[in-house]
Amino acid sequence: MTAGLPYVHRVTKYDPADRDERGCYTGPEDSDCDHGPVEAAYLVALAAFAEEAGITELTVRDPEYHGAELGELPPAEEEGMAALFRPGLTGFHDGATVSPAVALEMVRVMLRESGGWCRLESDGRFFLHVGYDQYSYVGSAVPVGRAVARTAELGLFAERITASPYEPEPPAGPPPRAADEAFWAEVAGLAASGGAVLLQEVHVGNLARWHRLRAADVPGVRARLTPRAVLHVRPDLSADLPGVLAAARARQSAELVWQDAGSRIFAARFHQRDHGLLPGARAASLVGYGEDAADLLLSAVLPDPDGVVRVRQPF
Repeated sequence: MTAGLPYVHRVTKYDPADRDERGCYTGPEDSDCDHGPVEAAYLVALAAFAEEAGITELTVRDPEYHGAELGELPPAEEEGMAALFRPGLTGFHDGATVSPAVALEMVRVMLRESGGWCRLESDGRFFLHVGYDQYSYVGSAVPVGRAVARTAELGLFAERITASPYEPEPPAGPPPRAADEAFWAEVAGLAASGGAVLLQEVHVGNLARWHRLRAADVPGVRARLTPRAVLHVRPDLSADLPGVLAAARARQSAELVWQDAGSRIFAARFHQRDHGLLPGARAASLVGYGEDAADLLLSAVLPDPDGVVRVRQPF
């Protein structure tokens, strides 16, 4: 964890002199990224903080993908985090380590709000958080006076604060279940008794991959899952497509999962106005979330190789 680091700064293009008595900015700068010299100044300044703190790699924590509904197809690979982590966001997951150079490209994506967000951390030593409206926050275990001075040279402002507003919340409730041998034995048993089950692999917040598992498929799929993925096991898809669509139309909106003739699995939001959403479908089902998750059979989180679950807030 990086909470409580002694040297925390808010790095922005907003002059502190242009704030009213409530701290609201009233100056001429807008909140958009310029994709140009100001963006470049941010990257140089933030790199200076990491360099002075002695950071040689950073860990991705709490990754999210913006611009997609939960369960939709992977994002296009020509933009955002998807362009950095090809194919299909490979390597963008909780616990992944990146070099400072890659971390800065991730910061560029977050400054542009062009798809993807995460916290970047070096446990107990450093953090880098990018917020809305071009606000960035850096925390260090050691003094970073040279980086503060470099930030000023670049025309930006590094204000000393007590903590980042993007510090992760302490985990609420009991710890999540680990996807251990007992979990996988249950999955195999459910698949054997029902013919198959549907496994939802949430590898990044707001995105998921889907697997239709028979008991014999469990070892192979298990070996390909993304580290620290959140796993939800649901009943198998149904061949009664008219019944599934009728049930979906009875709701204001629903999440539908379907498999085509090529055994590919898709997912999308379904609204009452939608028609013909299942082109080429051979089987489908409704998926529930939150209070509507009556179809959920099991949930667990992939632990690290030492057996410890380190995902902070399962999605």
